[in-house]
Amino acid sequence: MTTEKELAGKVALVTGAGRNIGRAIALSLADAGAAVAVNTRKSREDVDGTVQAIRAAGGQAEAFMADIADGAAVQSMVDGIVKRFGRVDFLVLNASVRTERPFLELSYEEWRVPLSITLDGAFYLAKACIPEMIKAGGGSIVTLGGMVSLSGAARRVHGSVAKHGLVGFTRAIARELAPQGIRANCVAPGTMNTVRANARAARPDVSKTVPMGRMGEAEEIATTVRFLCGPGASYITGQTLQVNGGQMMF
Repeated sequence: MTTEKELAGKVALVTGAGRNIGRAIALSLADAGAAVAVNTRKSREDVDGTVQAIRAAGGQAEAFMADIADGAAVQSMVDGIVKRFGRVDFLVLNASVRTERPFLELSYEEWRVPLSITLDGAFYLAKACIPEMIKAGGGSIVTLGGMVSLSGAARRVHGSVAKHGLVGFTRAIARELAPQGIRANCVAPGTMNTVRANARAARPDVSKTVPMGRMGEAEEIATTVRFLCGPGASYITGQTLQVNGGQMMF
């Protein structure tokens, strides 16, 4: 009977991993045995906290500061990850921004913010990481979508478009990269119990909208991502997993 963890010897890059869902994902992948490259754009304190938590639990982690909407910065980061850990097996595209503005008040510059982080970031990161995954013999890409990609959301047209585009991106690369042993799936969280600096302060009343009667926890998204990176998901690609307590069903 083997006691080796399911992701032992593998390396994961998790973007936006300083707090909330990203941090939970980084901790979960490290618990599964992966070395984790912990990325954030600006909060060194947050990302160092994630790294320290992983190391305190006996895992391997390193902080990598980079703006994922900057192609040169992304390539430099991935080069640094390969230099530090020797490979890249998993890419978790978690970083995003949530801003709210009535559509008629939305400027083009504001429109571009979530698109640049979510879609341009996905483009740059995939371009940089996929060659390393091919060298490693395969890998897994997990994107973080959301219910708004299908339902839409008032005051969040730009974010809804970005997340919907991410679903298309995930499905397209899943088809294209399957022969290289690379899987790609999307996890769509529901209403989550996380802290969002740019969102309206009021907590939603989920008792009437979520059959399970509560908000989701970051760790519940993290365990889904861990599964999709692991051997138990070896025949799953191109899918969007709705993790929302039944708030939306398909």
